[in-house]
Amino acid sequence: LNVYEKWKSSGYSSDWANEHYIHVKSLRKVREVRQQLLYIMQNNHITLSSCENDWDVIRKCICSGYFHNATKLKGIGEYVNLRTGIPCVLHPSSSIYSLGYTPDYCIYHELIMTSKEYMSCVTAIDPMWLVELAPSFFSVKEDFGEGFFATSQNTGVDKQSKNNELLSSSL
Repeated sequence: LNVYEKWKSSGYSSDWANEHYIHVKSLRKVREVRQQLLYIMQNNHITLSSCENDWDVIRKCICSGYFHNATKLKGIGEYVNLRTGIPCVLHPSSSIYSLGYTPDYCIYHELIMTSKEYMSCVTAIDPMWLVELAPSFFSVKEDFGEGFFATSQNTGVDKQSKNNELLSSSL
């Protein structure tokens, strides 16, 4: 989104895209899709609103569409798909790969098979979004008969600890 906004502020300049090593053809496709979405919204009398800089809204939308490609960190750099159990790793060209830390949960768009199953187009997510957006497929694991939420409220477990709690998947 930042790249698109910068390209837009440059007047949709091909030179700007080339200077920043971005395929102008891809940016034009993004602009075309955006115009189609605006047209659909206008025809259905849906008001246009912006999330401003709240990127979690966008990540949550991606999560709602790709929940079946949700993964959890299993080991050092290795993830496992929560629905299928397929092991996969971040592709080295992924922006998340070079963050300096590895997110506990991710959503990917596709897997690229080479010597390993590499995740492509990856976004870090909050695991509680899976429970909220796909309750038929995901639930919070019970801990010795007590619900996790009751445990986290009573003991003051912080958000990071809550995110590290395993999700169970209904197959």
